[in-house]
Amino acid sequence: MGEGTAGMRLVERDSQLAELVRYAQEAAQGAGRLILLSGEAGVGKSALLAAARRDLTAARWSWSACDGLFIPQPLGPLFEVAEQLGGTLAQRCAAGGERAELFRALMQELGSARVPDVVVVEDVHWADEATLDLLRFLGRRLRDVAATVIVTYRDDEAGGDALRVALGDLAAQPSTRRIRLAPLSADAVRILAEGSGFAPDEMFRLTAGNPFYVSELLQAQTRGVPASARDVVLARAARLDAPARGALETAALLGAKVELPLLAALSDAAGLDGLLASGLLVADGMWLCFRHEIARLAIAEAVPAHRCLLTHRRALEALYAEGCDDEARLAYHAEGAGDAGAVLRHAPAAARHASRLGARHEAAAQFARALRFSDHAGPAERANLYEDLADEQVLLDRCEEAEAAAQQALALRREIGDRLGEGEALARVSRITWNLSGSQEATAWMRAALVVLEPLGPTVELAGAYATLAQQRLRDADYENTIVQARRARELAARFDATAALSVAWYTEAVASARLGLEWADLMHHALKIALAGRHHDQTARAYIALGSINENRLRFADAERFLAEGVAYCDEHDLPGYNLSLHTCQMHVCERTGRWDEAVALAEQIFSEAGPLPLNRHCALVRLGTIRARRGIAGFWPYLDEAAATADAQSEPQYQVKSRLARAEAHWLAGHSAQARQAAESAIGPGAAGTPTERGAVAVWLRRTGSQQSVPGVIAEPYQHMLDGEPEKAAALWAELGCPYEAGLALLDSGDEQLLREAYGTFVELGATATAQLPRRTLRRLGVRALPTGPRDTTRQHPLGLTRRQQDVLDLIADGHTNAQIAERLFISAKTVDHHVSAILAKLQAPDRAAAGRIARSGMRTTVI
Repeated sequence: MGEGTAGMRLVERDSQLAELVRYAQEAAQGAGRLILLSGEAGVGKSALLAAARRDLTAARWSWSACDGLFIPQPLGPLFEVAEQLGGTLAQRCAAGGERAELFRALMQELGSARVPDVVVVEDVHWADEATLDLLRFLGRRLRDVAATVIVTYRDDEAGGDALRVALGDLAAQPSTRRIRLAPLSADAVRILAEGSGFAPDEMFRLTAGNPFYVSELLQAQTRGVPASARDVVLARAARLDAPARGALETAALLGAKVELPLLAALSDAAGLDGLLASGLLVADGMWLCFRHEIARLAIAEAVPAHRCLLTHRRALEALYAEGCDDEARLAYHAEGAGDAGAVLRHAPAAARHASRLGARHEAAAQFARALRFSDHAGPAERANLYEDLADEQVLLDRCEEAEAAAQQALALRREIGDRLGEGEALARVSRITWNLSGSQEATAWMRAALVVLEPLGPTVELAGAYATLAQQRLRDADYENTIVQARRARELAARFDATAALSVAWYTEAVASARLGLEWADLMHHALKIALAGRHHDQTARAYIALGSINENRLRFADAERFLAEGVAYCDEHDLPGYNLSLHTCQMHVCERTGRWDEAVALAEQIFSEAGPLPLNRHCALVRLGTIRARRGIAGFWPYLDEAAATADAQSEPQYQVKSRLARAEAHWLAGHSAQARQAAESAIGPGAAGTPTERGAVAVWLRRTGSQQSVPGVIAEPYQHMLDGEPEKAAALWAELGCPYEAGLALLDSGDEQLLREAYGTFVELGATATAQLPRRTLRRLGVRALPTGPRDTTRQHPLGLTRRQQDVLDLIADGHTNAQIAERLFISAKTVDHHVSAILAKLQAPDRAAAGRIARSGMRTTVI
C-alpha cells in the first residue's frame, strides 16, 4: 500500500513532524542522523516527508525508492540518488564502479554541499540485499556528517529476515533515531470525514484509522462503502474513460515509478491526460509515481492476461529501442511478455550482475526466473543455470535448495554425456551434501566424482575435486592425508591458474598444518591473498574464519579478534550470511574465553536466530550457552548440551565432539555427579587425541579434575601442562596473562591455599558463575574459613550504571575522543560490535549521543569494573 494522502490534511502528526525536523536540524549541525520512519502500509509516511520538505527548505533533498514490482536492480536507490547529486558519485555509477567504491563515493558526496543533505530512501521493505548493506554502511559513518538519511518501511509486513537483521543493525547505531506513525484516532477520522457524506463511525470501523483507506474512500466518493482497498481503487479507476484506463493499466504494469517517455510511447495522449487528472499518480519530473503501491497492484492484477502479455511485449520492444541496459528490468518484462528467449538472455545476466554486487538473494531469484523458462534452453544451458543457482544458494546458506539444484544439474550433465561436467557436478553435490548429512554420503559422492574425472586426465575440474577431497579429509581429522591431497590439488590448480581451487588448497593445507602443530600462518595468508585477488568471496571468508579460529585455539585472542573483525566487515560487504555466522561463532568463543560472557550469550542468541536448519550451525552456540548457564546456576541448560552432543555425534566431527563432551563433563562436575563427569571426560579422549595442544590440554585437565586415571597422548598447551604438573599458581598466572579469568579461577581451585581460593571465589562471583563459586566456597569452609561474602559487593563488583567491563572500556575511549573505528582497532573488535556497545551505553547512561556520554564519563563516572 502506498502513502498517498497528499489530498488530506495532516492530522495527528504534529509531534512526529516536529521530531523529524529537529533530527534533521541536529544533522545540519554536524551530528548526522539516520531516521527510521515506520508504520503500517498507507499510514502517511510519504505525506509526513512532504510536510518536512516544506519546512526544511534550506537543505539539498535527494529522493529514491525501492521498487516492489520485480526483482530490483541492485543498489537502485543509490543510482537514483547519484543522478540527483551528480559529481564523482554519478561518474563512478556511470562507469560501473565496484560496490565498495560507490559506497565511499556517496559518503564523500554527503555533506559536501553548502547546505545540509537530506537523502530519502522509501519502501526499504522491498530493498535488495546490496541496498540494505549500503544503509548499514551509512549508518556506521553518519554521526560526524551534516546529512540526514531517512529510511521508510512498513512494519506491518514480515519483510524477510534480511530486512529484520538490517533494521536491528541500524537501530543499534548511535546516529539512528526512530519515528513510528500510528493509525489515526476516531476523532481524527471524524475531522477528515466532515462534509463528505460518510458516517465517521462507519468510516473508522472500515479503515481502522488507516489514512490510505480514509483517503481512498473520500476521493472515490462511492456510496456503498468498499470492503477492501482493491475495491476502492478499482471503483475509482472505473470512472476513467477507456484511454485513461488503458494508460493506467499500462503504468501499473510498468512499475511504481514510470518513465513518462516510455508511458507516452505505449499510450495515447488523451489517455495520459485523463490519467494525470485522476490523481492516482503524481508527477515527479520525467517520472510518474503511484501514490499507493496497493493501488498499482490492484490495477495490475485486474488487467486481463492477454493485455498483460501485449503490454509487457510492447514495453520490452520500447526498452530495446531506447537502448535500455537494465538487465533486471528487461528480464521482468520479458517474463511478462512470455518471451523465453529474452528471459534466458537477460535474467542470467541480471543474476551475475547482482552476484558481483553482493546482492545474492536477487541473483538467486534471477537464476530461478531463467529456469522457469529453461524448457526453451538446451540441456547444457539448463545445467549451467542450475549450477549457478546452487552456488548462490550455498552462499545464502540454503543448502537443501542448493542440493536439489545441483542434482538437477548432475542429471542434465549425464543426459548429454558431458563426462567432465558430470565429474564437476558430482564434486559440487559432494560439497553440498557434506553440510547437510555429514561425511559418509559426501565421501561416496566424491569417490564417484574422481571415478569420472581422473580418467579424463589433468583438468581444472579435477583440481577442484582434489581440493574438495582435501577439505573432507580435514574434517575427518585425517591431517597427514589432508596435506597430501591439498598439495596434489595445489599442483594441478597452479598448472591451470585455477585460483579458486588454488586458494582452497592453500587454505586446507594451512588448517591441517595448524592442527598438527606445524607452520601454518604463511600458508593461510597466501590463501587469503589469492582469494582476495581472484575475488573468490567464499574462499576469502573461509580464510578469515580460519585465521580467527586458529588464533583463538592457540589462545592468541587479540589476533583472533582482529581477523574476525576484518572477516565480518568483508562478509557484510559481500552478502555472505553463512560465513558471517561462522565468524560470529568464533567471536562468541573468544568472548567466552576472555570472560565477556554477556557478549558471548548475546552472540549465541544471535546465532540461533540466524542459523537456519543446519545442525552444525547451532552446535557451538548450544555448547557455549549451555555451559555458561550451567556455570551461572541457571536452570534449563541440559537441553542445550544434549542437542549439541547429539549433533556432534551424528556428524562425526571430532572438534565438535570434544567441545560438547567436555561441556557435559563440566556440567556434571558442577552438579557433583562425579561418575557422570568422569565418563563424559573420558569420552573425549578419542576425538581429543587428534586435536591441537589446546584441545588435548583441555581433555587432560578435565580427566584429572574428574578423578579419571586415563590420559590423552600428545603435546599439551603450556597453561594446561602447569595444571597437570601440580603448579596451579603458574597456570593461573598464565591464564590471567592470556585474559582468561575463568580458567585462572579453575586453576586456583587446586591450590588449597586460602588466599588463592578467595581469589578464585572472587573471580567466579565477578563472572556471575554462582554454581562454580560454590566450589571454592565449600573448600574454604572445610578449611575453617567463615568470613566469606555471600555475593558481589555493589561498591566494588558492580558498575553503578550497570555497564559491563567491555562497555566501560568503550566509554573510556569515547571520553578520550576516539571514534568508533579507532575503538574497534584499539580493542580488536568489529566496528559493528563497537556500535552495539555504544548503543547500550547510551541507553544505560540515558545519554542522547556519544558526546554526552563522554561528558558523563569525564565528570567522574568512570568506574573500574572488577
